[in-house]
Amino acid sequence: MKINQEVAKALMEGKPVVALESTIISHGMPYPKNVETANLVEETIRKNGAIPATIGIIDGEIIVGLSHSEIEEFGKRKGVVKVSRRDLPLVVSKKLWGATTVAASIIIASKAGIKTFVTGGIGGVHRGATETMDISADLQELAHTSILVVCAGPKAILDIPLTLEYLETMGVPVLGYQVNKLPCFYSRSSKYAVDYEVDTPKEVAAVMQAKWDLGLTGSILLANPIPEKYSMDNAEIEKVIQAGILEMNSKKIKGKEATPFLLSYVKEKTHGESLEANIALVVNNAIVGAKIAVAYSQLKK
Repeated sequence: MKINQEVAKALMEGKPVVALESTIISHGMPYPKNVETANLVEETIRKNGAIPATIGIIDGEIIVGLSHSEIEEFGKRKGVVKVSRRDLPLVVSKKLWGATTVAASIIIASKAGIKTFVTGGIGGVHRGATETMDISADLQELAHTSILVVCAGPKAILDIPLTLEYLETMGVPVLGYQVNKLPCFYSRSSKYAVDYEVDTPKEVAAVMQAKWDLGLTGSILLANPIPEKYSMDNAEIEKVIQAGILEMNSKKIKGKEATPFLLSYVKEKTHGESLEANIALVVNNAIVGAKIAVAYSQLKK
């Protein structure tokens, strides 16, 4: 594993670092929007006092802190493997290029000593999982890897109640940032309650310290609602998702291809509105994640 010099120095000095995934670059958005968004998110983290560390795999080498040119290559390159926990040893041993999902990213970030991770939305229990057993590896990793994950809630394409049940069973606290109802990715709110509401970066940092000082392994999930300007109507999004699931099933698309297909379908049917919403929520999460990383580093000092 190669840690970018700036990131390594920040970690050694106890400065705030925020980890980022690379799947959103290679599999989440079209070029050049993907690269523009990745650079914007990194810039946002810097403006809010922390050091960004985008994670990816280049020719089998795990990189913590991709350079601008490497991010550009991830955005343009075809055939980059979507990497979760199960894929890591193969992609490393075969010296391939790999874009890390939430699960793989938090494994790597944790090994590097990073305690804050920012993403758009987490994976979870897929609709119809009682028949297909399609459950994202993100959930298992959240149960075992000690890191704060800042997101806009589970992806709207998922079975939200079952995802929350799974997280409860695994002992992962689901916190709402300044809200008591779960944000639902494209929408600011849903009918589902979070476990606890937290209102400031310092409060979240205190939860992080308390959990891990108690010897309780596992992540803390912070659900941060999309900015109101970009929030989309729950009922309208639900109609589009239901139609997308029908088409996905008719084409027999499943596994790691399911989420990219549905996100692309929603983008097409909302005439790009969902893509703009996706970008807005990731940037918003970066602001909150950076502020929490700063508060946590101050608390540890």
